[in-house]
Amino acid sequence: MIERETIHACCVAIGDHGVLLIGQSGSGKSDLALRLIDRGAALVSDDYSNLSIKGKDLYASPPERIAGKIEVRGIGIIEMAHQMSARIGLAVYLGDAVTRMPDERREAKFLGVDIAATSISAHESSAPIKVELALKQAIESR
Repeated sequence: MIERETIHACCVAIGDHGVLLIGQSGSGKSDLALRLIDRGAALVSDDYSNLSIKGKDLYASPPERIAGKIEVRGIGIIEMAHQMSARIGLAVYLGDAVTRMPDERREAKFLGVDIAATSISAHESSAPIKVELALKQAIESR
């Protein structure tokens, strides 16, 4: 079993749980991360996240060379306070088709660990609130 991997995803911490924002370049990962940070989340990593397992939980941390940095389109790469790791509670896929009323709980698997997952449109003004609600739902259903 692989114990570590690096994925193309931003990660923010909301309270005690990390949220992976997964999508192609231009899908809104960093923009959504900024909006979540503005609402009280903490930056863990931008653009790439190192995943590892501790016990039965999945954790994300920033690659060393980009720790504490976030790309702000139109401004550049800026330094920002950050958290060195977060226990992942939710994976959010950006750019995937969004189901209006999902019938069942969606999951993603990283390093053999199942994580609650959802898809949203990152560019909607309600996107940060949707991420927070999805995380709350994921935590309560654990």
